[in-house]
Amino acid sequence: MRWNKLLTLLAVVTVVGVAMWFAFLPPIKNIPWLPVTKHVRLGLDLQGGVHVVLQAVDTPEAKVTPQAMKQVLAILQERVNRFGVTEPIIQQQGARRVIVELPGVKDPDEVVNTLIRTAFLEFKTESGEVIVTGRDLKEAREAIDPATNQPVVNLTFNAEGAEKFKKATEENLGRPIGIYLDGKLIQNPVVKSVIPDGKAQITGYRSLEEAHRVAVLLQSGALPVKLEILEKRTVGPTLGADSLHKSLFAGAIGVAAILIFMLLYYRVPGLIADFCLGIYALLVLLVFVALKATMTLPGIAGYLLSFGVAVDANILISERIKEELRSGKSLRTAVDHGFKYAFRAIFDANVTTVLGALVLYYFGTGPIRGFALTLAVGVIASFLTAVTMTRWLLRLVLDTGLIKNPKLYGA
Repeated sequence: MRWNKLLTLLAVVTVVGVAMWFAFLPPIKNIPWLPVTKHVRLGLDLQGGVHVVLQAVDTPEAKVTPQAMKQVLAILQERVNRFGVTEPIIQQQGARRVIVELPGVKDPDEVVNTLIRTAFLEFKTESGEVIVTGRDLKEAREAIDPATNQPVVNLTFNAEGAEKFKKATEENLGRPIGIYLDGKLIQNPVVKSVIPDGKAQITGYRSLEEAHRVAVLLQSGALPVKLEILEKRTVGPTLGADSLHKSLFAGAIGVAAILIFMLLYYRVPGLIADFCLGIYALLVLLVFVALKATMTLPGIAGYLLSFGVAVDANILISERIKEELRSGKSLRTAVDHGFKYAFRAIFDANVTTVLGALVLYYFGTGPIRGFALTLAVGVIASFLTAVTMTRWLLRLVLDTGLIKNPKLYGA
């Protein structure tokens, strides 16, 4: 028996076991980043959210056209992205309607007010002359004013706007210049000096979040057409929660059956395959958290499908090892040849699956992309664990000299 190999094997089993224990069922409570499973984001079908239907209407100033609807979709998408909502669904329905679904958002009124506000910015003199507008804006960012410790929105105008602003401050020294947002006077500061760099500041917000919303609206621009609200409602997670519970229960039963089958039928290779499938599950979970991927029911389906691909790879390897042993090869040779001959089939199957997932991700939207992402990540992780970790551990077990009977390897 080679003690250094045995100690290495024990160390690997201990480290992986402790990592999985802490990741899924941490023994120590009140650690913010544990368990890792709570950091996986859930989609609209699993945690609920807001469903809003908007209708574009004609006005004397702006008619609804296909180009205007494209601009509406782009502006809404930009606003939602800037608010940090994950896995939003924003799609056009017919010629004039837009459906917006945002997971994790609980207040439909706030969403509507944020999404369809025009946020038209104007700077006006005492006589009502408009100096600059939101069209002259280069950047709008929320911040905390270090002098007052109050939230503000810092504005930076483009070159043309900066020149207009400089000229206006020169002509209005000692007089106020009003800042209007959607026609409402927000601030009316007195010009104390010429401002040549095109920078201004809006104050009067109750929180940094409110300042952030206004900054996003200003930065994303005004909507090209008027939108009316046809429907707004909060979507509960009941259907998703039920489906999730049933899916997890079915998945747990299926995974347990697979692990038992692998252990009983393939013995040592099956035991190592089960161990590597645990590593695979942990690896995929960490990748999902790192990518901030949003898990939906189709995403869970992709995850379980990739688990099946991982099992297939390990079964293929174990079968090839059995064939080599039955042909009279030694244990070491059978393991090496088993991986060598199984590699090509595993590689081909995994590449075609990943290519299919990439096509789905490129052309798909919403849940379809979630399914494709989880499937691709799972297949890549299964390939790495099957052809590297399983092989290394099998060789390590052989090097320890603990198990030498070929029948325990499937012969």
